Amino acid sequence: MNRNYLLGAYAVLTMVSFFLLTRLQFSFDFEQFFPKGDPDWAFFKEFIEEFENDDNFLLIAVERQEGVFDSTFLSQVHDLTLKAADLPYVTSSNSLTKIQYPLKTPFGITAVPAIHLNAPDFYPTDSARVLQDRRFVNNLISPDGKALVVFLKTVNKNTQEQAETLIASLDSLLATYSFEQTHILGRAYFQDELVWMQKREVAVSTLIAAILTALIIFFIYRRWKTVFIAMTGIGLSLLFFVALLSALGRELNVLAALYPVLICIVGVADTIHITSKYLDELERGLDTGASIRVTIREIGLATFITCITTAIGFASLVTNRTEPIQDFGVNAAIGVIVAFLVIYGWLWAILPRMKAADLIKPTKEYAFWETSMERLYWFTGRNSRRIALFSVGLALVCFYGISKINTNYRLKSNFPRGQKITADFLYFEQKFAGFRPIEIAVFAQNGRSAADYEVLREMDKLEDHLRSYAPIKSIVSINDLYRSLHAMDFGNRPEEYRLPDSLSAFLPYQRMAEKVPGAASEVLLSKDKTKARIAVRMLDVGRDTVVMYQQQIEDWWRRNTDSTVVKFKITGTGLVLDKNSMYIKDNMLQGLIPSVLIVALLMAFLFMDWRLVLIFTVPNVFPLIFAGALIGYMNIPLEAGIATVFSIVFGIATDDTIHFLSAFRIYRSKGHRVEDALHHTMLETGKAMSLSSIILFCSFLVLLFSIHPPSVIVGILVSVTLVGALFCDLLLVPILIRWLIRDKEPPVA
Repeated sequence: MNRNYLLGAYAVLTMVSFFLLTRLQFSFDFEQFFPKGDPDWAFFKEFIEEFENDDNFLLIAVERQEGVFDSTFLSQVHDLTLKAADLPYVTSSNSLTKIQYPLKTPFGITAVPAIHLNAPDFYPTDSARVLQDRRFVNNLISPDGKALVVFLKTVNKNTQEQAETLIASLDSLLATYSFEQTHILGRAYFQDELVWMQKREVAVSTLIAAILTALIIFFIYRRWKTVFIAMTGIGLSLLFFVALLSALGRELNVLAALYPVLICIVGVADTIHITSKYLDELERGLDTGASIRVTIREIGLATFITCITTAIGFASLVTNRTEPIQDFGVNAAIGVIVAFLVIYGWLWAILPRMKAADLIKPTKEYAFWETSMERLYWFTGRNSRRIALFSVGLALVCFYGISKINTNYRLKSNFPRGQKITADFLYFEQKFAGFRPIEIAVFAQNGRSAADYEVLREMDKLEDHLRSYAPIKSIVSINDLYRSLHAMDFGNRPEEYRLPDSLSAFLPYQRMAEKVPGAASEVLLSKDKTKARIAVRMLDVGRDTVVMYQQQIEDWWRRNTDSTVVKFKITGTGLVLDKNSMYIKDNMLQGLIPSVLIVALLMAFLFMDWRLVLIFTVPNVFPLIFAGALIGYMNIPLEAGIATVFSIVFGIATDDTIHFLSAFRIYRSKGHRVEDALHHTMLETGKAMSLSSIILFCSFLVLLFSIHPPSVIVGILVSVTLVGALFCDLLLVPILIRWLIRDKEPPVA
């Protein structure tokens, strides 16, 4: 193809890509993180079809430091409660200003307000009663009496567009009031704010990665033309990649901030290897045309193989059960291939137009790398045994670190640093019952109804046990209705908020409950009344702690409840999300082992020599155990975002090894002895590997500017691990070559 035609095609694709960018979609949904094929997820889907989602709520906390019992403040809260019911996608609203206690009188049942809004003289009595009522404390009022919650029930499974509309309307409504503080918690708020974070992350990571990469390339080559060539190729790669995702209808999720960094590093690695080889050929006296042909012939295949191995590394994530991780793996693999094709074509079209003086200015710093590679070559020759023993010792230390990996992640670790959504989440953790929802499914046994007294008594015992766990701050079940009716008969005294002591005392309340319109039983009992739910909210204490509590609770009900009357099962959003960590830890190697084997087969096809395959494998497994050790020693909880480190490291670390062994094989095929081939490879390819690794290190450190904590951790882990991978290539590979390949054998054909 004529080079000018290719540049013209790039110009057309650029215009089309800018159009497709306008259709790019972002999304966030907790259900995306539910593990596919998991039986608990399958059960929970059936459960919410009979009842409702456990996260279809939005909480609005409003605070008054002097206390909430002030007529002006309460009037505003009441007005907000009434108007919030009319917000889009809100099905109902409630707060203490609307709550009424049932009251039995000689003339029948009436109701009295929990708070007498227009009678401040009652406030001391109201305050004392409300703050002793466990139905309200931690749910609708803070224990210190300084904050109230307006509870909004929203439509089930609201979409991203619905969430954005609801939150925009709520913000406009809250702006009309003069509350000291307002805090929001709930599914729609998470969707709105975390999608904003994703957009911000992509924009910031793209900008900083571009600036940093341009500066590093200029520092290396000292020519702005080289910077322009490299950054244009990388920019086109990113543009075409994102446009392709848009065309395919693939939405960007919380891991999208990694794409610009990945495209930058893949693009820079390809650019440096191709440009360095092109410059080396120019220095040998070839003209520009011949130089690009030699570069394509000798570097092209190796660069193509690195593209494939990197894509395979990312594609290994499709074995993960979590949709965002699967999407990230597929998208990253697509991005690597797009970057290779775009940059390869771009450099093929543009480099022959450049002479050496246009691309690089000789400097002491550039010459430093050749000197360093020379010294490193002799160092590996003189210290082979020491390096090998050190590597074995380090591997043992790494395996111990891997054994220390934990999965005790917290929801708050995924919220953006320094943002209101994080402050709001922590506020509800400190003042109220938190967010983490847990459901306990109740199954009546042997033909009983879940509303029968025997079943309710067993539920009541379990609920009392649940209250013994300090992080559990909110428990709701059908029993609350009967407890309220019982308390009504005793003047609503807090100590009488309990189930009646006998069936005969219970039956009148049961008949009374059946006559109450819109009773809570609509969402707490199944329609056929064979099942019920206990809805729990607890603090964000960490996945491992929750699992421990779950096991303790299950053991307790097996010993202390009658399984012939009722059976229980823990489910809910929190439980299903927690299953991810278990799968991630169990499948951490299961996904990578096939990738390592596939790449090893590719290397066998490329090199046709089992020794080179072994030499390739050892230094590329080492960074994986090193990354695992860092996670263990740094006490970083393993969760979905952090798990991507292994695929990123494997996908990228293989590139340098392939370039090194390909160059060594080429020199051997030209008749060079092992030491001569190794020497030339260290000076030529080792230099390019070092330069590209510096850019890789700095590019991933761009993630330090992220407000998403897992992205920051990924940036640090990958940066440090890739430096380790470089030393594996420059130290271990020469040693393995010397041990396994001898000059008495004929050169590789």
